[in-house]
Amino acid sequence: MKIMRRTKRNFFGVMAAAFAGGTGASAPARAYEIDHSSADWRRRLSPEQFRVLRRGGTEPPFASPLLKEQRNGTYACAGCGLALFSSATKFDSGTGWPSFWKPVDGAVAMHADATGHMRNEVHCRRCGGHLGHVFDDGPKPTGLRYCMNGAALDFLHDEA
Repeated sequence: MKIMRRTKRNFFGVMAAAFAGGTGASAPARAYEIDHSSADWRRRLSPEQFRVLRRGGTEPPFASPLLKEQRNGTYACAGCGLALFSSATKFDSGTGWPSFWKPVDGAVAMHADATGHMRNEVHCRRCGGHLGHVFDDGPKPTGLRYCMNGAALDFLHDEA
């Protein structure tokens, strides 16, 4: 799958989509290991988590407390608890969203973004929750930037 390069035009398109609140739909329709009705998801998630995870919304930049999280641990899906990213792969991208250069193997799925911004949307492989987007302007060794919504993540601190 082709990853989109960050340009000024793409940046403004992403920002417009962020403040629009999403597309009203998340991952393409398919069966997921964890599947709840919309009403069940609303009961299980906060309004912001529901908007991001189930409706494909984007939180405002610099709004997530996870942006400054520096402890060792795991970032899991706020919808189903699946481990998605290790803190060892987190980096400061300067974009205002928690960013990672690599997900946990097999934890995420990618789909073409339905907003027309030519981005690749990242979803939880187990519940289909919208997590954010991936771009090809990240650090080595992958060169990828998984730009995630903090509302879609739970941080699990390593107690070691």
